[in-house]
Amino acid sequence: MPSSVSGPTLTGGVAIGLLAAVFAFGEITHLRSSRRRLGTTRSSTGSDQIIVVLGFRNSGVRANWLNRFRVRAGLRSIDPTARSAVVVFCGGAVGGRVPEARLLERYAREELGYTGRVLLETDSATTWENIAEAVPLIDEVLRPDSTISIASNSHHAEKARDHLWQLRPDLGRRLVAGADYRFGELPFVKPIAAARGLLALRTLDREKAAL
Repeated sequence: MPSSVSGPTLTGGVAIGLLAAVFAFGEITHLRSSRRRLGTTRSSTGSDQIIVVLGFRNSGVRANWLNRFRVRAGLRSIDPTARSAVVVFCGGAVGGRVPEARLLERYAREELGYTGRVLLETDSATTWENIAEAVPLIDEVLRPDSTISIASNSHHAEKARDHLWQLRPDLGRRLVAGADYRFGELPFVKPIAAARGLLALRTLDREKAAL
C-alpha cells in the first residue's frame, strides 16, 4: 500500500523539480545575459537615448509574436527621465516582402500607440548586418550624452552588443541595459532561447579567440 502511493507521488515530485530547474535555468541565464557586454555608462538617466530594436524573420504583413515582443521590450526600455529618445528599428525583407523594420514600426505606432521619433534600417539580413547598418543611423542622432540600448531577447541582444563593440568600441562604451528581461515573462520560451543563445555566444567567442 505505501509503495502504490509513494510511487506516483515521487514521480510527480521529480517532474515538478525538473520543471522548476528548467524555469530557473531560463530565468537566471536571461538575467545574466541582459547585464553582460555593456559599456562604462551605468544609467540612461538624463541622457539622449538611442534604442536599437532588432527584427526577426517575418513571413507575413504583421509583426509576428517574437517581433512584437522585441518592440515591446524596446519601448519599455525608454527611460522617462531621459532627455530624448530615438528608436531605431532594424531588419530587411528576409522572410517576406515587407522589411522587418517597417513591420516593427507599424506595430509600435498602430497597435502600441508610440508617437516618438523613429529611424528605419531596412537592408540587413543578419545580426551583424543589423548592427553594421544601424551604426550610420546611430551616428546621425548621436549626442555627447547619448546612451545606446539594444532590444531583443536577452542572449540575442548580448550578441548584438558584442558586434557593436567589435565594430565601434566608442559606441560600445555607451551601451546600457535595455528592458528585455522581466522575471516570469515567456517562461516556456526562455529555456529554449537560452540554450540556443548560449551556444551562439560560445561560438562567437571561439571565433573571436581564433582571430
